[in-house]
Amino acid sequence: MAYQGYGQPAGYGGGPPGPQLEMGHGPYPSIGPGGSVSPQVQQWFRAVDKDQSGAITANELKAALVNAQGQTFSETACNLMIGMFDKDRSGTINVEEFDKLYTYVNQWLTVFKTYDTDQSGHVDEQELTKAFTQMGFRFTPEFIKFLVKRCDPKEGKISVDQFIVLCVQIQRFTEAFRVRDTQQNGTVTIGFEDFLNVALSCSI
Repeated sequence: MAYQGYGQPAGYGGGPPGPQLEMGHGPYPSIGPGGSVSPQVQQWFRAVDKDQSGAITANELKAALVNAQGQTFSETACNLMIGMFDKDRSGTINVEEFDKLYTYVNQWLTVFKTYDTDQSGHVDEQELTKAFTQMGFRFTPEFIKFLVKRCDPKEGKISVDQFIVLCVQIQRFTEAFRVRDTQQNGTVTIGFEDFLNVALSCSI
């Protein structure tokens, strides 16, 4: 059930891997069946791991991921994704974690391309509104406009890496809000320190 302002987000990582991820070195390979890392993914891991350390940093990931505008993914997006899959908190990801990250990014690409209806490589205010509505959120036009301007103050265009960061942040805050919304009415009373804890925990 959706409540005022938020609902049960849909499309966060469900379904099979989507369109192939564009890398700095060419088309990204598919992941093989089963839980093991395919030889293709291991090959790409080595290509991204520039210093051959056996682990990928956010900077190495940034150099490998390219959005539809031909720009590398933002530092924020890469730090976010490294942090999500860096289970041992080393600040890097190994090949197994890289395997999971690849699947995750491809799933987000599927979601992004669903809402990029004009296939421009970015989503605008109208497309973002549709995306959040179908994910179960009921945001006002003013809030959507704020989100778009926060991502791109000049042109109001949100690239796939910005889209991923934005949706993950919204999801994190939604989960934190829902835990505190004990009456399930879309409002919470929150202490100052608890508010700071949520803000600092959910932000990148």
